[in-house]
Amino acid sequence: MGIIIRNNRCLNLREVSPSPLIMGHLGIAVVTGGSRGIGASICERLAEDGYRILLTYNRNSQPAEDVVDRIRSKGGDAFAVRVDCTNLSEVYILGQHPWVESGVEALVLNHGRYDRTRADLLKPEELELTMKTNFEGAYHVWNALSKNLSNTARIVVIGSQLGIKGSPHGADYSASKAALHAWARSLAQAVGPKGQRVNIIAPGYVDTDILAGDSKERRLLREEEVPLRRIGTPTDISGVASFLVNNDSAYVNGSIIHVNGGLYLP
Repeated sequence: MGIIIRNNRCLNLREVSPSPLIMGHLGIAVVTGGSRGIGASICERLAEDGYRILLTYNRNSQPAEDVVDRIRSKGGDAFAVRVDCTNLSEVYILGQHPWVESGVEALVLNHGRYDRTRADLLKPEELELTMKTNFEGAYHVWNALSKNLSNTARIVVIGSQLGIKGSPHGADYSASKAALHAWARSLAQAVGPKGQRVNIIAPGYVDTDILAGDSKERRLLREEEVPLRRIGTPTDISGVASFLVNNDSAYVNGSIIHVNGGLYLP
């Protein structure tokens, strides 16, 4: 039986079973990298839709607990678990969480890392870590949860436009997202006969930590690149995630949904 650290206190996994008072919901949604930015927005949107949210974070627990508090303040139910998706032991413990064991209706693979490293300066260890986090980590989480995914589970993978067109300043990130796209589309074909669906969201510029270091001039240049003349927001992405996990998208499977304001048109 696993142990979770929460607010500096060890919790047996059985202490965090879903509240019996929350029964009218759509089921459990697991969101990796759910403490900030796009992940936090997806957690809050899916909670509003009626899911109980099990979110993961890697380092700082406070933003994750803030997301949990915001969801609970609106009458939802959520719990945060620290998981390093490159650590198979921690991923295994996630798979033993009682919310997971009760059955998962939606899985959003959002965690990741991005370093601005020029393609011709990329070091082998940087490539290895990014692939291990963004691609292999997503696979390992899915694998740990797969036996508890419902027959109609919806899986949403957060990819990137860079996984399609590449980037001179993020070759490792681009490669990891390209691998993630290919794996997710392959998975969609494999699990589709069960009734499960897998889709990818490929965001463009989104106002998250990745763009936090931009100067005002650089941000204006980015906005000018986008036909809609603005940077995307996390809610632009979470709205699409909500669509992909509800029945309005029942015949959408193996698709890459581009959410970029027209910046990239495949």
